[in-house]
Amino acid sequence: MSEVPRRRGRPRAYDPDAALERARDVFWEGGFTGSSLDALSAATAMNRPSLYGAFGDKEALYLRTLERYRDESLVAIRQALDPGRSLREGLGILYATALSTYLDERAGARGCLLIGTAAVEAVLHPAVRAMLHGSLAAFEQELEERFRLARDRGEIGAGADPVTLARLAAAVLHSLAVRARSGEARAILEAIADSGVAMICAAAGAA
Repeated sequence: MSEVPRRRGRPRAYDPDAALERARDVFWEGGFTGSSLDALSAATAMNRPSLYGAFGDKEALYLRTLERYRDESLVAIRQALDPGRSLREGLGILYATALSTYLDERAGARGCLLIGTAAVEAVLHPAVRAMLHGSLAAFEQELEERFRLARDRGEIGAGADPVTLARLAAAVLHSLAVRARSGEARAILEAIADSGVAMICAAAGAA
């Protein structure tokens, strides 16, 4: 009677979500180029072979963190722009939620992971550029759909252009991200957000 073959290797001992979150924080602070493999290994408690085996090379790991950030951001945008609340209220919540991420109490003024780090690497890394472009387009699409709904149900003017309004709303979001990473005071950022909501609603002909 032959022996039952033993399974080779040890079961996966790491939590991929936790590892991605820790790697994301390293990239968020130091950017793609400035984040060493040693720093990523230390943060994730995984040696280089394990990192490569789990996520691929450094760029692949970075792209995974961007993808995860994009997906989480899309959920936050949808929740903020819930049709159950007014457009004005939803935009206010959207910007307040963004600022709570950009000015994290634990990590400090770090801005947006995509705007703050991917924009720097987009020129030299086509895959990063594609991720950045696709992510920003996805964010604008969510905004556009909310403006389109607002127009359809008479919440904003019948002549309002959802595409233009979405771009304007996204531009305010981008400005907050850059200013937050530069160290702008929260009070100033909140004032910009409030002005942005007022400007967008006025341009949309909102009540």
